[in-house]
Amino acid sequence: MPNVQLPPKESNLFKRILKCYEQKQYKNGLKFCKMILSNPKFAEHGETLAMKGLTLNCLGKKEEAYEFVRKGLRNDVKSHCLLLSEKRACWHVYGLLQRSDKKYDEAIKCYRNALKLDKDNLQILRDLSLLQIQMRDLEGYRETRYQLLQLRPTQRASWIGYAIAYHLLKDYDMALKLLEEFRQTQQVPPNKIDYEYSELILYQNQVMREADQFQESLEHIETYEKQICDKLLVEEIKGEVLLKLGRLKEASEVFKNLIDRNAENWYYYEGLEKALQLSTLEERLQLYEEISKQHPRAISPRRLPLNLVPGAKFRELMDKFLRVHFSKGCPPLFTTLKSLYYSAEKISIIQELVTNYEASLKTCDFFSPYENGEKEPPTTLLWVQYFLAQHFDKLGQYSLALDYINAAISSTPTLIELFYMKAKIYKHIGNLREAAKWMDEAQSLDTADRFINSKCAKYMLRANMIKEAEEMCSKFTREGTSAMENLNEMQCMWFQTECIAAYQRLGRYGDALKKCHEVERHFFEITDDQFDFHTYCMRKMTLRAYVDLLRLEDVLRRHAFYFKAARSAIEIYLKLYDNPLTNESKQQEINSENLSAKELKKMLSKQRRAQKKAKLEEERKHAERERQQKNQKKKRDEEEEEASGLKEELIPEKLERIENPLEEAIKFLIPLKNLVADNIDTHLLAFEIYFRKGKFLLMLQSVKRAFAINSNNPWLHECLIKFSKSVSNHSNLPDIVSKVLSQEMQKIFFNKDLESFNEDFLKHNATSLQHLLSGAKMMYFLDKSRQEKAIAIATRLDETLKDKNVKTLIKVSEALLDGSFGSCNSQYEEYRTACHNLLPFTAAFLPAVNEVGSHTTALNHTANYEVLANEI
Repeated sequence: MPNVQLPPKESNLFKRILKCYEQKQYKNGLKFCKMILSNPKFAEHGETLAMKGLTLNCLGKKEEAYEFVRKGLRNDVKSHCLLLSEKRACWHVYGLLQRSDKKYDEAIKCYRNALKLDKDNLQILRDLSLLQIQMRDLEGYRETRYQLLQLRPTQRASWIGYAIAYHLLKDYDMALKLLEEFRQTQQVPPNKIDYEYSELILYQNQVMREADQFQESLEHIETYEKQICDKLLVEEIKGEVLLKLGRLKEASEVFKNLIDRNAENWYYYEGLEKALQLSTLEERLQLYEEISKQHPRAISPRRLPLNLVPGAKFRELMDKFLRVHFSKGCPPLFTTLKSLYYSAEKISIIQELVTNYEASLKTCDFFSPYENGEKEPPTTLLWVQYFLAQHFDKLGQYSLALDYINAAISSTPTLIELFYMKAKIYKHIGNLREAAKWMDEAQSLDTADRFINSKCAKYMLRANMIKEAEEMCSKFTREGTSAMENLNEMQCMWFQTECIAAYQRLGRYGDALKKCHEVERHFFEITDDQFDFHTYCMRKMTLRAYVDLLRLEDVLRRHAFYFKAARSAIEIYLKLYDNPLTNESKQQEINSENLSAKELKKMLSKQRRAQKKAKLEEERKHAERERQQKNQKKKRDEEEEEASGLKEELIPEKLERIENPLEEAIKFLIPLKNLVADNIDTHLLAFEIYFRKGKFLLMLQSVKRAFAINSNNPWLHECLIKFSKSVSNHSNLPDIVSKVLSQEMQKIFFNKDLESFNEDFLKHNATSLQHLLSGAKMMYFLDKSRQEKAIAIATRLDETLKDKNVKTLIKVSEALLDGSFGSCNSQYEEYRTACHNLLPFTAAFLPAVNEVGSHTTALNHTANYEVLANEI
């Protein structure tokens, strides 16, 4: 039916549809759509059909929405509908629909089709520019912003958007030209401070500095200094630029003023040293001494010289520094000094000083038995013992650390920091359940402290106490919903990444994968949330923050939370590929064939109890879901708000029985390859995937990239040998592939056979337990008859090993159990006993209890490598 002009009655109804859409009154909007479409004359009116589709989309009915919008396009392809006070084409409505489904490329196509029908439509151009900056189509964004500038040259956003486009394209001269042109149009009196104008000036200056126009930047900041709100930033910019220009005397005055303003900022001291060009240690110490006299309460001018001086001078300065802080009672003192622990000499001096303090305070309440005057308060000894516990924990001397922290607790059993430290020591020992117990004790002293509550939950998760951790977090989550769901809703990713690791250790791969996908969704949502800022920041003139946001979003998945989740997901998918989960009922049927009548009866009884328990749990979860859905529906009905489409439910049982685990692993791998290419684990994970897929060139690419980062990495060594062995086992590769592989492998192996290559690796890394473990694994992999020698290499515990810590010892234990050396239960027991003698508090090495699979259980409760790494 051709396009029909609506008569006044229907035209008014259509305007009411638009108003309802703008005010999110979607149900009322559908009523008005029905009133128009129920008239046979307008049953196929394209504009109304498109608006009905758009409204249905907002109510979560996506399939119906697409059907109506497509029908509207067919019936009225050249029509336009008035939306948000602007005339939009039906293609525009279709684009909005695609955008709501995150199909940004398709939405851009729709907008371009709409612009063919109305090339100067402002609303369509604005929406197109939003999608272009969201997708980082910077060239297209620049063109669209140019069109908007031509159409609306008096609007601020037109100029700013066009300038930002050039800035992001690194055409600084054009960006500065546009910004200056726009600045000249702003009528701001010289003595008036206007925040938005101030932000414009600072953004302009930022572009100058990025363009290395330091002289222009200095003149610019001095010219408009009075009109800038952030006076501190002005001084910091001056100091930075003056240093760049070599105007050192002026720079020194700026940094001195900054230190007067904030004497604890280390960056200011660094700038002042550069400006003064101090060449000798004496000059630097004199500078800090003068500043310390000017600012007697400041810590930094007394702390920074400790980085510079050695020997007797270090002892003198450290003695003064420690006494003041112990007397005052400064809990973070050790954290302040921890960066000095790279030097064995400084560690020795600190230890000697503080142990002498402790001995003297016990006997005479002075730091030294030769002192007179006012005695130290009892709390001084407490903080000395607290410091010594941290000190010996850092050095891996856990028995001493426990002695000191227990002494402190016996004198003051109400101080949270002491229990916190005791938990930390047990964590480093490797006894994570004991660590969780003491952290729980710490949080019980102040249940209103959210920090200690979160720490306690984290420690519980590391001890695989997932239910207890959830209950702990529930003290601070929203009532009426489970803590797990609320923390997911709040994007609490530290909790989720710890849950992933706990589930992975327990072998609950479905639950772990669910959390991995939840973290992935968080990062997708954070990326998508940029939409809210593309127009807001230009309107509010927060331009520096906006550019920083765009740059952050470009590398968002480089974040440690994403890397942890992605790595765990890849590891789990690899494990599921190697050992697919079987159908439980079939597996039970197979197992029951070899059982006696008594054993079968016992097994069936156990199964019935498990089924009953699972049924009750499922009913509880179902009731919880129904209650939540009811509450959500009630909220939607009351507020008549936009209903975002329901996300696909993540079901653990389905996730762990996925058909193509390697394809799912690649989805997590791609962002790592793009953004975390400097981490060797990225390429080694890639190798493990491609190794299983039989993609030899991609395997080669992965090991080459890893080799370029660290050619001596133990995991890489294992990958190289497996790769070479796999190539030699495949004689039917295409000639060109074989030629490339042969040429590239020669650069790595230098024509050595694999046994010789492995022997050289062991020889060159004789003092590293991690390298010895990898070399021993490969020795057994290449020649099963050398099991005894391989195990002997991996289980060395002599004093020459430099990385003999809880982390690596547990890795060796796991290797003895997981088949890396074949069947070796007796050797494992010998090794466990030796490790127990070395680390009597570590749970993984405690004597086995009489339970099936007790070794694996013990390891699962402690094998959290990220938190166990302290040297013995």
